[in-house]
Amino acid sequence: MCFLGFGSYFCYDNPAALQTQVQRDMKVNTAQFMALYAWYSWPNVVLCFFGGFLIDRVFGIRLGTIIFSIFVCVGQVIFALGALLNTFWLMNMGRFIFGIGGESLAVAQNTYAVSWFKGKELNLVFGLQLSMARIGSTVNMNIMGWIYSKVRDLLGYTGPSTLGLTLMIGGVTCLFSLTCALILAYLDKRAEKLLCKEQGKTGEVIKLTDVKDFSLSLWLIFVICVCYYAAVFPFIGLGKVFFIEKFKFSSQEASAINSIVYIISAPMSPVFGLLVDKLGKNIIWVLCAVITTLASHIMLAFTFWNPWIAMCLLGVAYSLLACALWPMVAFVVPEHQLGTAYGFMQSIQNLGLAIIAIAAGMILDTRGYLFLEVFFSACVCLSLIAVVMLYFVNHLTGGDLNWSAKKREKLQKVAATEAEEQERLRHQNEDDLAKLRPKADDFSLRNKYLSKLGAQLPDNYSSYLSTMVHRSLLK
Repeated sequence: MCFLGFGSYFCYDNPAALQTQVQRDMKVNTAQFMALYAWYSWPNVVLCFFGGFLIDRVFGIRLGTIIFSIFVCVGQVIFALGALLNTFWLMNMGRFIFGIGGESLAVAQNTYAVSWFKGKELNLVFGLQLSMARIGSTVNMNIMGWIYSKVRDLLGYTGPSTLGLTLMIGGVTCLFSLTCALILAYLDKRAEKLLCKEQGKTGEVIKLTDVKDFSLSLWLIFVICVCYYAAVFPFIGLGKVFFIEKFKFSSQEASAINSIVYIISAPMSPVFGLLVDKLGKNIIWVLCAVITTLASHIMLAFTFWNPWIAMCLLGVAYSLLACALWPMVAFVVPEHQLGTAYGFMQSIQNLGLAIIAIAAGMILDTRGYLFLEVFFSACVCLSLIAVVMLYFVNHLTGGDLNWSAKKREKLQKVAATEAEEQERLRHQNEDDLAKLRPKADDFSLRNKYLSKLGAQLPDNYSSYLSTMVHRSLLK
């Protein structure tokens, strides 16, 4: 289950690991290069709303997972073929198809986890899944350049053919994930027969009309999400060449430092998740993460200090924000609107990433890395403003986003006790009414039956006489 998304995350950042090679071999500028990330995000602007629906209502979890894994494999193959044939538009098409499967496969993976595990086990499984995804990204960053050099030595030259074969070799990880999907489908089918368990479902209910009911706090959370991730993922996509040019790192050293964000995220995400669960105060944690990220970007932009310090800070902040920000949606949205809220959040995140990726490429082509870092810092500043506004909005409206875990647990127990008391009173009222209702005797049942047959009954034989007497007594 954890390996289900390994190939998708490994191949997602193939362009970042081979930025120099892609731009040189395909003869494209940075804006065109960053379009490879934009084309991944475009289909997910829409699919975030329908991925859960397709799994629940159309394909089922097993078939859906296999289909999305096939999309990932086919997309990577087309991406590699585009390089082999020296056709950049074909590479863009491959990334588009790859994106169709990538995000929906993550939904399927989470659905499997919810279907198979419960309670504290589920938290561990989610942590392991996230860690495995980050390991896939890290391995990609550090091995794809080496694979390219070996293919180049084998062929004796650089060019589109070398790049295409390298990407095709990277696609083997997608075949590995497809194999995992097939095995998992078999095991789930077997469990359904042996344990009489149902297929897992996402439980998502998407209603676009719910958008009009979203609170200001939720919209601020959306702004934080878009502005923050816009300063992280596009930066990693362009980071390797940045470290080579500004800090004079070797290609291998640049790949290593560019992957440190994912390396830190793998072990730290479960730790920070447990920390936030135990302490609460989500807004404070988000504020700390955003400020730390801003500090790391300023260090990279305006100083020549050892970039490992800034990148390690960015890795810690990135892990902390994910653990504190995403759960806040559940605190400000009713349960029946969660599917719509999370779908909308992912949708605008992908829309923002697509636009920012292209903008970052254009800025780098025309202004250089210093201006690009200023642009990323500005995005983080917008996120910081939104966090501060969220703090005051939450305080003024009496929201629970910044409650401590103890206070939240205490109020949840009080609410649960009140709900149980209301349920007890409802049952008691129903029992009291049941005692007041007249019991139907054989005589009245016989008269009701004759009335349905159309038989004419005397007035004193009315089938509703006992009911009328009962009503008059109540009055």
